[in-house]
Amino acid sequence: MKKIIISFLLLTNILFVACGQAQNKKAESKLTAPISKAELKKKLSPIAYDVMVNKGTEAPFKNPYHDNHQKGIYVSAATGEPLFSSDDKFDSGTGWPSFSKPINAQSVSVATDDSFGMSRDEVVEKSNGLHLGHVFNDGPKPTGMRYCINSAALRFIKK
Repeated sequence: MKKIIISFLLLTNILFVACGQAQNKKAESKLTAPISKAELKKKLSPIAYDVMVNKGTEAPFKNPYHDNHQKGIYVSAATGEPLFSSDDKFDSGTGWPSFSKPINAQSVSVATDDSFGMSRDEVVEKSNGLHLGHVFNDGPKPTGMRYCINSAALRFIKK
């Protein structure tokens, strides 16, 4: 029984690090569009600001969209830009919403993230450089991709 508990705790920790982002407040997104941090601070919730600007993360399994099964689209919390569809959402078991692809590949871009002593692919909103989450190549077919995105960076619009 102890082995099962230890294994579960180890797996949970690995999953948290796999989707989590650095909490280093110095690691801020490089804004590329005319949207100021002051404007974002007014528009976004504190957790959304931390995630999108400071590259923070939200708690797994305790966020609004990881278990959302309604039909609709997920848009940027900052800009309203359509990013992901419920048609491409799947349960990855990580505690964050996961998608096999963005609605439009031109709406997001991928940058290298070397935090936590590992190299990962960070997903950012292409129009402004705001942090969304990370992408991994362990998703379902046909894309094989898992876009692990923070709920705080999204707003859901029900169909």
